Amino acid sequence: MPVAGFSLSSARMDNNMSFPSHILQIQGFEFSQTFMYPIFFSMLFVYLSLLVSNIGVLVVIIKERNLHQPMYILFCNLSVNDLIGNTVLLPRLMADIVSTERFITYSQCVAQAFFSHMFGSASHMILIIMAFDRYVAICYPLRYMSIMTTKTVVTLSVSAWGASLVLVSVLLGLTIRLSRCSSIIQNVYCDNASLFKLSCENVSINNIYGLFFTVLLFTSSMGSIAVTYIRIAVICWTKKSKELNNRALQTCASHLVVYLIMLWSGFLTIILHRFPNYPYLRKLASVLFHVVPAHLNPIIYGLQTKSLRQKIIQILCRKVTHS
Repeated sequence: MPVAGFSLSSARMDNNMSFPSHILQIQGFEFSQTFMYPIFFSMLFVYLSLLVSNIGVLVVIIKERNLHQPMYILFCNLSVNDLIGNTVLLPRLMADIVSTERFITYSQCVAQAFFSHMFGSASHMILIIMAFDRYVAICYPLRYMSIMTTKTVVTLSVSAWGASLVLVSVLLGLTIRLSRCSSIIQNVYCDNASLFKLSCENVSINNIYGLFFTVLLFTSSMGSIAVTYIRIAVICWTKKSKELNNRALQTCASHLVVYLIMLWSGFLTIILHRFPNYPYLRKLASVLFHVVPAHLNPIIYGLQTKSLRQKIIQILCRKVTHS
């Protein structure tokens, strides 16, 4: 996820004399004229394929009654989050690639930062719930339907979004209170770190809360997923059931792959924020954090989840037959 906060010892650039105080300038990527449009159309293809795959999964789950189950409700949460997180990023990024004037209002920048951090926070929360769902399904299969009821999953989902909303609102609220002495967003899109780097005030509170936010999110998700997977591994080891092991591998492998990709792309973004000598890598990592998991989620879950895979294949075969 985009880094919530870090120490600021570098000097600020004071360039806001050229623009109104509510207008900011985004650094963005620097491309030669030769690569501008190929990169633009590549990103357009990436965005459209992301829309098609995630919306496709949502439509299949909503239309098919036998998919109205707890696990698929969680898939819907993940797809909605991926759509929101990338829609606030990619269209604006594509426009900035072909534009020589990369200006954005302060309120638009805050909104983009808010949804960007919501995307990162909600991703962790939803994957925690999915880990718990897999744990109950494998370790307590006979009690699964009584534990993971629709009401329980909806409550957990609302709690995940609510917790993310509170955490991110406080994060951005602490940044909005700061005055600004610069107008340059040192990133390809707006995030909390880029916003409070605009200020020359003391940002110790922002750093402390940003550290708390990041540590809480990462430790809770890593701890929860580690505990559930260790418990699953112990159950599989003690029961020594080939069928149970196969089911655990099939259902847990996809979840773990998605989580590790999201985790390490988030770590990379945070680490590179501390190395100002590699701005291009930092910008690229922050974009990949949004794009890569959002592309892999519908592919991995669509292929690995038998019921969902069968429904997608049935729908595709139906369309081919009718055409």
